[in-house]
Amino acid sequence: MAVRDYGSRTMSHYHKLYTAEDSAVVFIDHQPQMTFGVSNIDRATLINNVTLLAKVAKEFNVPAVITAVETESFSGYVWPQLLDVFPGQQVVERTSMNSWDDEGFRAAIKATGRKNIIMTGLWTEVCVTWPTIEMLGEGYNIYVVEDCCGATSSAAQEAALSRMVQAGAVRVTTMPALLEWQRDWARRDHYNNLMGIIKNQGGAYGVGVEYAYTMVHHAPQSAIQPQVVAPKAAH
Repeated sequence: MAVRDYGSRTMSHYHKLYTAEDSAVVFIDHQPQMTFGVSNIDRATLINNVTLLAKVAKEFNVPAVITAVETESFSGYVWPQLLDVFPGQQVVERTSMNSWDDEGFRAAIKATGRKNIIMTGLWTEVCVTWPTIEMLGEGYNIYVVEDCCGATSSAAQEAALSRMVQAGAVRVTTMPALLEWQRDWARRDHYNNLMGIIKNQGGAYGVGVEYAYTMVHHAPQSAIQPQVVAPKAAH
């Protein structure tokens, strides 16, 4: 287990929360061909989760690395929902199944200057697991956002997560992963924008946020409500 000396205490990364200032987020192979093979999670939910995490990462200025494999010869282009969050950002193109084998990917990770890596991708059992294991060996702390990852079966997902945890990775899911950047509701710098993103894509939590804004705090409704028009009398 990796340990660090924090003043008078020695702590592992398991005992320390990451922040927007010391973490980066990785998106591996969120491409059509890879998506076709996903069966452990509803694919619309997967796309929503990845896009939600990406939008919040951008809001908090968390560096993002996007990588793709064999785009034009096999896998297709990275989801537009993800690319739209980071317009103009270079996608690291690879031939290797293991991103860490690729010099461009390693350079992109090192350029972030961060050791806490929030990991997402397709497929969990290959293109997430392999770089995670090797990056752990290189001293990175890896947090795998499991509902932003897709595998070819539920068994493959669980086996991959188990292998990564045994190697030292930490399992998280989308909502706590992004809320760890906010940490304290008294911090107002990103509060309103974060709530706006969650209202749009946060599922049941987003509905609750909308309810609190409008019914409890009496904020204006975020969407125009349809008019109720009486039906015309039959002639």
